[in-house]
Amino acid sequence: MIKYILGAKGSGKTKWLIDHANKDLSEGNGNIAFVEVDDDHIFSLDYNVRLINATEFKLENKEAFYGFLCGLMAMDYDLEKIYVDGIYKVLDLTIEDLKDLHDRISALDLENRQIYINVDLVLEDCPEEMKEYVEEATLEA
Repeated sequence: MIKYILGAKGSGKTKWLIDHANKDLSEGNGNIAFVEVDDDHIFSLDYNVRLINATEFKLENKEAFYGFLCGLMAMDYDLEKIYVDGIYKVLDLTIEDLKDLHDRISALDLENRQIYINVDLVLEDCPEEMKEYVEEATLEA
């Protein structure tokens, strides 16, 4: 399952991802990966959350990003959740790219794997067919 975390810049998407990654680690049995484009949140995440800097893998397009996500899932059978923060800083992902990524990941039938990706998009700008797999982040608790 792939879910997009929506919100304008400064709306709390990164905090949402960090809070959920830490909570899921404490409550779950599987591994958690947190993918970002720098190491800014190394001290905000539980030390057992696997922090991965995506810029080290030279992701240049949506195909490389898809392969990167598949590689993460293939290398760790116990990986339950992947949180992706700030990927739009290194990739130009359109709404069509997000739909395509969702369809391709969903086709893998990985029922016990979850991927959360934050995107700079607000719910009002989200196409109706995408609304079932989005969640809006807010700064409210």
